[in-house]
Amino acid sequence: MREGEGWVLFAWLMLLVAGVMSVIDGIVALSRSSFFHDVGAHYVAGNLTTWGWVVLIVGIVEIAAAVSVWRGGSFGRWVGILVAGISLVVWLSWIPIVPFWALFVMFLDVLVIYGLAVYGGQRQEA
Repeated sequence: MREGEGWVLFAWLMLLVAGVMSVIDGIVALSRSSFFHDVGAHYVAGNLTTWGWVVLIVGIVEIAAAVSVWRGGSFGRWVGILVAGISLVVWLSWIPIVPFWALFVMFLDVLVIYGLAVYGGQRQEA
């Protein structure tokens, strides 16, 4: 294994898991499940259907970025960094609601950004 290959693998896995979870969240929001009623009324901008579509589309982009990272494409590297950066900022707003989980996800986002920024280009060169 080359130097940094583990970081790229970690970033790929985190993007894939985040994408799948976002797709699931989007589908649940679109189905108007009671799962989001308490949180949805207070923390989600717009209505639940809009939130569901946005999260679903973001999840699909995350999965596409993960596939691109796995294949060594630059699309996945840059989109992965962008998505992790956006996630980092979004989770800042969730610190008062779920402090430990928000800080944990933010920590993972920083690791994904580091892995893709420092080592993400190595797969393309191989």
